[in-house]
Amino acid sequence: MQRIVVLAGGTGGARFLRGLKLAAPEAEITVVGNTGDDIHLFGLKVCPDLDTVMYTLGGGIHEEQGWGRADESFAVKEELAAYGVGPEWFGLGDRDFATHIVRTQMMAAGFPLSAVTEALCRRWEPGVRLLPMTDDRVETHVLIDTEDEGRKAIHFQEYWVRLRAEPTAHAVVPVGADKAEPAPGVLAAIGSADVIVFPPSNPVVSVGTILAVPGVREAIAAAGVPVVGLSPIVGGAPVRGMADKVLAAVGVEATAAAVAAHYGSGLLDGWLVDTADADAVPVVEADGIRCRAVPLMMTDADATAAMARAALELAGELTAEVAP
Repeated sequence: MQRIVVLAGGTGGARFLRGLKLAAPEAEITVVGNTGDDIHLFGLKVCPDLDTVMYTLGGGIHEEQGWGRADESFAVKEELAAYGVGPEWFGLGDRDFATHIVRTQMMAAGFPLSAVTEALCRRWEPGVRLLPMTDDRVETHVLIDTEDEGRKAIHFQEYWVRLRAEPTAHAVVPVGADKAEPAPGVLAAIGSADVIVFPPSNPVVSVGTILAVPGVREAIAAAGVPVVGLSPIVGGAPVRGMADKVLAAVGVEATAAAVAAHYGSGLLDGWLVDTADADAVPVVEADGIRCRAVPLMMTDADATAAMARAALELAGELTAEVAP
């Protein structure tokens, strides 16, 4: 049985995983989920990326928006607003609240996030093993300029959701990552993988935050198996979201070739770009990373499965070249 490890953020990672399950139905898939987007709201621990993967693969996601629950209502949010309790800009729905209540109660009782995630997944049965990148508290902050307070760091969710990534991001900092430890099972999964995949998730605040946890990048580099990524940039723009804003903050151009170089040949073995960026193939390969141009728009399940299949095929080529 093929063992695949995927480093995943939110919507893009979750939708890619759905295609990967179709492309490799017999594979054992372990997902290392980003927790840098986690935030405490209304006294509750909210894990947007973990929940998006869980809901998407478990059949409970709001398909149109790619996050939150299907058939959602917002009575609790409205009542909180009536009491003047904020923030109003983060829209937790009633069904979603239940997940965060259970998670917070379990963590207050002493269970680590990894154990809580496993318990939540018993309801949703996502068909993958979902691991948080760490049980420690890590929160991504963004440094921006404000009119009243000058330059300050704000939580990534405030920058992304409330401000819609409109202010210039001067830095992106995964606060706490330098002292965090990989969650139980993360390093073991990487060490026993046959292939490691970076889906078309945000390379800075999703995959990049996972790689910021000490030991994760090193374990991937030392795994001795193909590491294949898919570009989240198509035709010089993010497929979804505002990844170009945070790429600029770390000095990376919003192109498929620049993102590959950002990961680097010391980590990445193969890279898929969209057919619209076919001219990037020789640029990427000049950096020592095998590259192919294939359609990378996740327009439906079949298209996404084809993307995943292309990633696994490239990994297979790389494996065959080093086989004794």
